[in-house]
This record gives sequence, structure tokens and C-alpha cells, in this order.
Amino acid sequence: MIDIRRTILDALPRDLLLDLEDRLSAEAIKAYEVVKREFSLNRKRSRELEGQARFRLQEQGYEEVVQLHGGHLLVDGVMLNTDLKVFQPFARFSGPEIGVILGFAAMPEPRKIPPKNMSRAAGVTLNVSLQPDLLRDEKGPKPSDIFVLFLTARDRERAGMIEEIAIGVIGASYKDFIFYESLDKFLSGYAADPVAPDGPDESEESKKVVKLRQTRKVFIKPEKKPDADVDEGTGD
Repeated sequence: MIDIRRTILDALPRDLLLDLEDRLSAEAIKAYEVVKREFSLNRKRSRELEGQARFRLQEQGYEEVVQLHGGHLLVDGVMLNTDLKVFQPFARFSGPEIGVILGFAAMPEPRKIPPKNMSRAAGVTLNVSLQPDLLRDEKGPKPSDIFVLFLTARDRERAGMIEEIAIGVIGASYKDFIFYESLDKFLSGYAADPVAPDGPDESEESKKVVKLRQTRKVFIKPEKKPDADVDEGTGD
């Protein structure tokens, strides 16, 4: 069984995901500000127009960012090893063993499957290999590229804001996520290996533990001390 999380981490650069987060969040704000400034519409129409503008701006932003990070847009929009065409920008990233076809989609709300369209329906056909119950015999599909979505969900309380950004993989039947993680959680998978300290090993002296006194001596003013305890200026 494919380790989906590891496969995506190996194929997608961390900086790609960070740049997508910044760009798509900025496009959401831009869509809100443009509609608010340029159009005198009631609330319902404003939100509908904002949604359309937000998706188109984010889609173009996605396309530009993935190419800057070495993603290859599918030639003529054709899915690999199929005759299925897509009409949204999907980019391929090579991994050590398994490649990732990365797309973009907007969720109605966090963890909700994005609307099914021809492009996404074509994309998830690659994920049949991730679900062993769909493999009927040895002649069935074999593991190859997998289809992954960079997902955003608008903030329903704050106009122009994004409530959640996530990485998701939808099953071949397009009924549920077979992998889903918020972007913040997913990025923790890129944590760098611990860096060994420079120089020789710690000396025995540096390993000594400083211990605090278990009790404190109560301060007594010199004039109130017995004669034998009076400080005589020794600098103690």
C-alpha cells in the first residue's frame, strides 16, 4: 500500500506549498476588494460574483506558482496514460518513485469534497491504485502517479479571508477523501533532521548540573545579629 503522505512530501517542494498559500490567500482578498469597490450589488450577488472572481484569480495564481517551482502543466490537458482531458491547470511533479499530479480546488467548507467536474473526475481515476479493494486482479491498474489537490475553503464569517487550506486526495469513486490534512499539519512533515552540534563532544565539566540550595538563609540586618555573626567586611 502506498504511503500517501510520504509520497506527496517527496514529490512536492515545501516552498511550493508556502508560496501557494500566500498567493491564493492574497487572491481571495483581491477578489473581495475588487467586487466591493467596483460593483453596486446586493449582498447575495456580491458574494456570488466574489466567489467567481476568487476562484479564477486563485486558479491563475496557482498556475503561475506551480510553474515557478518546476511543475509541468499537462500537455494539451490530457491525463497520463488515458484519453481523458482536463480543463483546469494540473501540474506534474516527479517524486523518487511516484509522481504527483497536483490540482487546485475550492471546498464549500473545511473537509467537504469540492464539486465534481470533468477535470477532477478525470484526475481521480489515477487514485484507483490507492484503494486495494478496487483492484480485482493482477491485470488491473498498477501504482503510478497519484492525483492530489491543494484545497482552500473561504471563511464564511470574514469576507475575503480563507478559513482553511489543506492537502487532499479524493478516492477514485469521488465520494470521500482517502487523505486529508490541513496545510499547517502537513508542513510539519518537512521538519529538518536534527543538526549535530559542531566541535568535540561535551566535556564532563559542561555536563555538570547546577543545583540550587534546598533552603535559603533568612537575611538579618547587621545591627540585629549577635556579635559573633556580624559581617566584618570580608566581601563574602
